Amino acid sequence: MTQVIDALAKACEVRPAEPEDAVQGVGAAYVAAPATVTEAGELMRAAAEHRLTVVPRGAGTKLHWGAPPERCDLIVETRRLGRLIEHTAGDLVVKAEAGLPLEKLQEAVSGTRQQLALDALVPGATVGGALATATAGPRRLLYGSARDLLIGITVVRADGVVAHAGGKVVKNVAGYDLGKLFTGSRGTLGLITEAAFRLHPLPQASAYVSATVADAAAALELTRALRRSSLVPSAIEVDGPDPITVTVLLEGFAGGVPARAEAARDLIGGRITEEPPGWWGRLPDGEVLAEVRAAPSKLTAVFQEAPAHVRGSAGRGVWHVGLPAGDAEQALDRLRRHGSAVVLSAPDGTALDRWGPVPALALMRRVKDQFDPEHRLSPGRFAGGI
Repeated sequence: MTQVIDALAKACEVRPAEPEDAVQGVGAAYVAAPATVTEAGELMRAAAEHRLTVVPRGAGTKLHWGAPPERCDLIVETRRLGRLIEHTAGDLVVKAEAGLPLEKLQEAVSGTRQQLALDALVPGATVGGALATATAGPRRLLYGSARDLLIGITVVRADGVVAHAGGKVVKNVAGYDLGKLFTGSRGTLGLITEAAFRLHPLPQASAYVSATVADAAAALELTRALRRSSLVPSAIEVDGPDPITVTVLLEGFAGGVPARAEAARDLIGGRITEEPPGWWGRLPDGEVLAEVRAAPSKLTAVFQEAPAHVRGSAGRGVWHVGLPAGDAEQALDRLRRHGSAVVLSAPDGTALDRWGPVPALALMRRVKDQFDPEHRLSPGRFAGGI
């Protein structure tokens, strides 16, 4: 143990892990916190030399998502990689280190009336964590997800080699779009250390229009009416059941938003507010949290198949479902008849098929073998035990 920790300490700050560092009940041996990309590369190289399994950690807000790791020798936390590297306001571009909280990034760019149009579903989430888990909130309807907003990325491979792709860099890994591969990879391909995003202007005004209906069929009709309209909503969210609320977000120029809000109220009824409902952009409660992706027309089916709380983007067809642990397996089977249903979190020790059918699993295994031949990075956390 002394030999290993000495080797890691040559790269960066390191300490023995504590019981609270366990990842979904799987204890770790060491916790390291590099302060630069160079230190991160040296750390990963030392981990490779000692054949240590590695689990990245940002703020830890979503570390309980995914399957438990098969083994966890080293946690690499990004808290010291928390700097804003560059904000080029004229080009609507920002570059930040992975450990920077999204809220701080938003504060930094808001001074020039700009925003990263990425909603943090979990308070305190970091740039790297948002990318690794591919999270996106209500405004994905208009602006897209983290994958769409990402223009450049820096990662450290399993062997300690630093690789770059995308905006403002020239070095790439031949044949791969690193940004797309690493977004949603759950720490199984490498350590995300930096990311560059395209920004959008902050809207001059915004308004929320909410209507409450008795059932999912009525909610579907409202969402269809909004999608077919010329209102250009930034988000169309639903929350239910008993009853179901449909809320649309309209953003834009101060002179135009009020008229659009009135038109939305005429279309779906309800009321206009300046602030979102309390549930907006937050995950539902439930022992088991699942993300369901299906055609927007499947809204009624999602509510029928899920025995508990449903919330999410009716415009994009991405819903988060909170399920009782005892009903989760059957509910997931039913939901998967209409699309995909992935378990984000569940109580430790819960035996569930977290991923369901994964058509691209063979390709994903080949990518894993290419980037992490020894399968030391977050082993077992992703689909198919990757």
